[in-house]
Amino acid sequence: MRLTRQTNYAMRILMYCAVNDGRLSRVPEIAAAYTVSELFLFKILQPLVEHGLVETVRGRNGGVRLGRAASTITLFDVVRVTEENFAMAECFENDATECPLVDSCALNSALREALNAFFAVLASHSIADLVKERADIGSLLGINFEERRAPAA
Repeated sequence: MRLTRQTNYAMRILMYCAVNDGRLSRVPEIAAAYTVSELFLFKILQPLVEHGLVETVRGRNGGVRLGRAASTITLFDVVRVTEENFAMAECFENDATECPLVDSCALNSALREALNAFFAVLASHSIADLVKERADIGSLLGINFEERRAPAA
């Protein structure tokens, strides 16, 4: 199974926000970190916001942040929100009627089992798992931690 580019970048947005915890992340900063367009990220953010994975703060000093703790957002949560179709073969489609074996096919059963195993692995990993114990991830993303520690004026 191949995940879409949208899912890939949805996970990257969430990772960026997890590393930048305690501070709003701005879309231009995220776009620069991953060298993608802001418009592309805005399109990806919409379903993340709708499903509570990300919160937006409007205004001049606005940005985005995780909608809940990174440890509670699984990779399966992200995939479920960003992927449209999990059909691994034509017979997975709701209107599949061309194959005479569609109701009793062992291939269909095996593929469903494989898909469920894939989902189980994704459900066992969180966004926090992707970023914890990787001290250099913030600097690789261009996040300035010194700026975060500066006292408020």
